[in-house]
Amino acid sequence: MNTWITTPITAELIRGASEVERTERGLLPHRLPARARAQSPDPQLAMVEAQPSGVRISFRTRATAIELDALATRRTYAGLPPRPHGVYDLIVDGRLTDQGDVPGGNTLSIDMATGAVDRQTGPMGTVSFTGLPDSLKDIEIWLPHNEATELVALRTDAPVAPGTGDSRPTWLHHGSSISHGSDAASPSTTWPALAAARGGVELINLGLGGSALLDPFTARTLRDAAADLISVKIGINLVNTDVMRLRAFTPAVHGFLDTIRDGHPTTPLLVVSPIYCPIHEDTPGPGAFDLEALRRGQIQFTATGDPAERAAGKLTLRVIRQELARIVTQRAATDPHLYYLDGLDLYGEADFAEHPLPDQLHPDAATHRRMAERFARRVFAGHGAFAAHGTRRVRR
Repeated sequence: MNTWITTPITAELIRGASEVERTERGLLPHRLPARARAQSPDPQLAMVEAQPSGVRISFRTRATAIELDALATRRTYAGLPPRPHGVYDLIVDGRLTDQGDVPGGNTLSIDMATGAVDRQTGPMGTVSFTGLPDSLKDIEIWLPHNEATELVALRTDAPVAPGTGDSRPTWLHHGSSISHGSDAASPSTTWPALAAARGGVELINLGLGGSALLDPFTARTLRDAAADLISVKIGINLVNTDVMRLRAFTPAVHGFLDTIRDGHPTTPLLVVSPIYCPIHEDTPGPGAFDLEALRRGQIQFTATGDPAERAAGKLTLRVIRQELARIVTQRAATDPHLYYLDGLDLYGEADFAEHPLPDQLHPDAATHRRMAERFARRVFAGHGAFAAHGTRRVRR
């Protein structure tokens, strides 16, 4: 029988979060700071920033058994089968060793036709990992990337000490739901997490599903974060939310990059354009759920704009790629640490033929792996933007 040691879960044990909020039950990791959260009333943003993509509990221990109590908040969609529970990945000395999930939890039932949300409360649950080697090892428990998670208690059968990941360079990445990890198999197998592992860097994932909209508070969050390497993936959310035209897009990108540079004047900064997505390549937004597919019990997305509206400045993915390439070329003349990566190099038209986007918008688990491999090869290796990264962290 195990003799359990309960270790308080503190910010010192949590990596990848901007800050943690003390709740009635425990700690809720946030990926945007309170000041940023206060500047947007958008419930979509509130939901996704509290989903801890890239956030993990990190410690060293000889423990052979670990238990984590947590309270999940999960989404379901009216008329569709329940979504699988979020996955907890156990990483031991850098290798994925085990997986589990937490029963119970709160439920947000979303009616996609009306936008109505019904919240049901549920109990806390426990995920357990046993049979670990009786030796000193580095442990990371990656929290589910697609459900909010309140951390309640950590128990082990041996003492724990904070992890040692600080010696690695920190990569700060911002993007849309694709970077957040939509349809990835688990939190450590989103494309940014896999690319970070290949690159030997510490990941802070600011992928915000549906919310990569060049918001000033997001730029300030990037500006103020400790980082050795920064990337921003821009485009798909600007098209499928139809929030701006080309006239506003260009200065908004400049302003976003200017703000990041205020805090990181010489940090390698990579701008990544959108991956291939047929519904929005030449058709503007807004994007919408395909109602016919919903009636069949499937989630599919469609573009509702008119290609002729490009003449009036409506954005498409092709337009955004061209403009981002032009902006980066212009700025790089005076910013030698600014780089550009065409998203089609990560996932292009030929890839779509082999691995179609299941819902016409988000890549599947196999495509996350392909994107990670290509990003690591193009960015972390050879003459890539991050290949010669240093180890000194830039802090404000």
